[in-house]
Amino acid sequence: MTNSKRHILNGYGNGQRLLAVLLLITVSLTTSCGGGLQSALNPAGPQSQHISQLWWFMLIVCTVVFVVVLGVTLVLLVKKAQGSPDELPERESAESQRRKAFIVVAATAATIVILGAFLVDSFLVGRGLTAALDRKQGVVIEVTGHQWWWEVRYPDVDASSIFTTANEIHIPVGVPVTFTLKASDVIHSFWVPNLHGKKDLIPGKVSTIWLQADKPGIYRGQCAEYCGHQHAHMALWIFAEPREQFDEWRRNQIQSAVKPASDSEKRGQQVFLTSTCVTCHTINGTSAGANIGPNLTHVASRNTIAAATLPNDRDHLASWVDDSQQIKPGNRMPPNKFRPEEMQALLDYLQSLK
Repeated sequence: MTNSKRHILNGYGNGQRLLAVLLLITVSLTTSCGGGLQSALNPAGPQSQHISQLWWFMLIVCTVVFVVVLGVTLVLLVKKAQGSPDELPERESAESQRRKAFIVVAATAATIVILGAFLVDSFLVGRGLTAALDRKQGVVIEVTGHQWWWEVRYPDVDASSIFTTANEIHIPVGVPVTFTLKASDVIHSFWVPNLHGKKDLIPGKVSTIWLQADKPGIYRGQCAEYCGHQHAHMALWIFAEPREQFDEWRRNQIQSAVKPASDSEKRGQQVFLTSTCVTCHTINGTSAGANIGPNLTHVASRNTIAAATLPNDRDHLASWVDDSQQIKPGNRMPPNKFRPEEMQALLDYLQSLK
């Protein structure tokens, strides 16, 4: 507790001090519940709306119960403190015993009713989360969890329209999206709290989750199951955008990588294709076709790199390529000690892949 908080508490009596403690706890808790890019209390879709309503219902009911129990406890403590220590307990009257028995029965009945209400509401929310959505107009996205990044594949009946990206997912607003979830190594968990609850990715098993964004926005997701040393740095972004904007983004992602234009970009492509980069990455339209690391065909169109660990700018990209182990220890990308002129050419080429 900070000195300022201690100073505040020291100026109160016992009852006021308890009230101040509760106030400080409430303020501390609610400061992180206001919403934002990653908050279950700032719902942006039907599933997250169900979860948020259930949370608020339980919070309000539990708060009322807590206040009532605390109030009764404080009243009894005050009455006991006001009594004389020399007084001997007297035999309770039959009426007093009946009154206490009624209170116990009433409290038990209230508890059963509250728990029953929680059970019914939770069941209804569960049904709402798994309710079938309109598959005819929906979008299907395959997500595979790796240590520690997300592979995102957009399947299509037309093989030429299939493409793969990483860590950033674009979806159309107001359209149900089916996520097919898989894990390549250990258990991960897909969680975008503004849009839905958690769903585990288990090796050897395919899971499915539905979600829908009802308003445009950028929503942060996170692996919610401990998956190793860099679990905390396994984030993702979902971009919910109007259908026209989504379709335009998708048409661009289907295209092969742009050909290098300048001499520096051409030199950078040669550096990429003749180095160990090709053993892990794919760039459509080139001879690079490995699937160990993220697909880099349109890497420059992404806002972040390293699963939302770094902004996608030249300096951070250079640091990541040079020695990613200094930034995200334990990841599968080895250091790449290029000569300065090779590094600059490689950066020019990678930043041209939009």
